[in-house]
Amino acid sequence: MASYILIGVLVFYIVSLIAKKGVWARNGFVALLLIGVAVLWARDISGRQIMEIASDKITAFLSLTWKGTEFLLGTQVVDLMRKNNIYVFLVSVIPTIIFFSAFMSMLYYLGIIQLVIASMGKFMMWNMGTSGAETLSCSANIFVGQTESPFMIKPFLADMTKSELNAVMIGGFATIAGGVLAAYIGMGVPATHLIAASVMSAPAALVIAKIIRPETEHSVTAGDAEMPEIKVGDNIIDAVANGTTDGLKLAVNVAAMLLTFIAILAFVDVLIGWGDKLIDGMILGGVLGPDGGHAGIFPMSLKELFGFIFRPLAFIMGVPWADSGHVGNMLGLKITVNEFIAYLTLGDHINANKAVIAGTLTTGAMLISQKAVIISTYAFCGFANFSSIGIQIGGISALAPQRRGDLASLGLKAMFGGALASWMTAAIAGILL
Repeated sequence: MASYILIGVLVFYIVSLIAKKGVWARNGFVALLLIGVAVLWARDISGRQIMEIASDKITAFLSLTWKGTEFLLGTQVVDLMRKNNIYVFLVSVIPTIIFFSAFMSMLYYLGIIQLVIASMGKFMMWNMGTSGAETLSCSANIFVGQTESPFMIKPFLADMTKSELNAVMIGGFATIAGGVLAAYIGMGVPATHLIAASVMSAPAALVIAKIIRPETEHSVTAGDAEMPEIKVGDNIIDAVANGTTDGLKLAVNVAAMLLTFIAILAFVDVLIGWGDKLIDGMILGGVLGPDGGHAGIFPMSLKELFGFIFRPLAFIMGVPWADSGHVGNMLGLKITVNEFIAYLTLGDHINANKAVIAGTLTTGAMLISQKAVIISTYAFCGFANFSSIGIQIGGISALAPQRRGDLASLGLKAMFGGALASWMTAAIAGILL
């Protein structure tokens, strides 16, 4: 069933503005598929072992954060949490964001991240024929967020073609920042698949961008674009300190946003519950079920509503039908709220699975299959949600005010393009698993 979404991509190709300009997109799609084969050879025993080892190493590296947490909270508190598998977001995830931000800043100071970005950019330019500026921006999105990557191409933003600008926006919507990768891994999301999704989303974004809006103008960076100098500190210690400060700002912002949105979602659930009670309970006379909802036509919660709307989409990505309602709910949360809420919910499912295996949970109402977990990991990997449209318009227009009108006209379409890029990588995962 996951092949259906790939057929959908071909339909997008056929109806693209100028189909003959999209010939290179097929090459990019082939490259994306090859990357997927390389990182998802999960059917092979040795492939699974390599992925498990890599995942364990990444998780072990991020667990070094606990050393700092021990100093702040005390060894007894941390030992109690780790031995009893107690998950507290403020303690388990927030410190990881700060540590990873500092580590990434150190890698930037050493020039390692710039080298990786430049190498990936050259590979995608050679393989896909995209311009230097848009390729550099999409490559950078593997490590930085949707508002940071445009800084790397700031000198070119004013003169970029609409096709390039569309690619920059879709690249931002289709990927997630490196700083929050650590947070999702801390929630229990599979590390190797999360990193693979982030890497695959960069070429996927360019493929979708050029299918939706092929290039019809001449780009000033059609040949190449140089990596600008990135200053993160006067020395390596200063770089780590600056990265720590940036990580703290990000962590506080994440915590505050989660607090607000989770509370708002609870409020919406209360309103929907009243609607269920009024329409299904009082007007239609529906029987009150064990789940607290009345039998009838009105959903009893936001989860049920999203599960109904997005269930077919989850199914055609390759999610088993039994799990598609749960994944559909998370897809709805991801689009309407943000990917953090979606991954947080996925983490709850993963932790429930682990609890059942460990024998500490016997009522596994939240259980979903491992295949559904992996496909969800790819499908949620991106900033494609409605609030991000405003973030990108505001962030990029601050660097190039004269492009605000173009950014506004491209925003909604680019957001759905970014979502489609993530869904395409999820569909590839669904085929290969």
